[in-house]
Amino acid sequence: MQLDPALQSAADNYKLLTNLVVPRPIAWVTTQSQSGVVNLAPYSFFNAVGSNPLYVVISVGKRDNGEPKDTAKNIQDSGEFVVNMVTEDLFDAMNISAADFPADQSELDATNLATAPSVHVKVPRIAQAQVSLECKMFSTQALGDNTLIIGEIVMFHVADQMMGPRMHVNNFAPLGRLGSPSVYCRTTDRFDIARVSYAQWLNMDKA
Repeated sequence: MQLDPALQSAADNYKLLTNLVVPRPIAWVTTQSQSGVVNLAPYSFFNAVGSNPLYVVISVGKRDNGEPKDTAKNIQDSGEFVVNMVTEDLFDAMNISAADFPADQSELDATNLATAPSVHVKVPRIAQAQVSLECKMFSTQALGDNTLIIGEIVMFHVADQMMGPRMHVNNFAPLGRLGSPSVYCRTTDRFDIARVSYAQWLNMDKA
């Protein structure tokens, strides 16, 4: 089947895209407003896009009325945010934080989560998260109804029990987002296969 996005509604195109480009990691983002309210919201248009410097990207949509969401506004105002990774024990809290809370009300109150101080940014991180990434805004760009935010990671927070030798991370199983509107996946089913070099491929081909 061929589907031309120019002939479909934006809602249908969104549904197709989010059901086909899977799985997507979930950025559970903490930001802080100019009045001091800590905002917490999940975004699955998120990924790592560079390692030197360490860049991540988040795409934040607008509210139904066309106004920018609190996350985008807070990041553009302060230049800071924290990405907290979502594991299964935090799913219920993440799901609650996705609701459209008023800007003057912190999702932390509804989720009963605690915060912990960050090191290089003023925005706090989620204390219960096994992994948090402190970020400073590198750039933003308007992309239609979305705001593309590139942030540079300036501090990693990783649970002590997960760190092994040579920066190997053990037993980390963040959740991923699958199809819209509410399908998720676990990352516990894995396999490890070494990459093949060109020289190895040549030998394999001859064999």
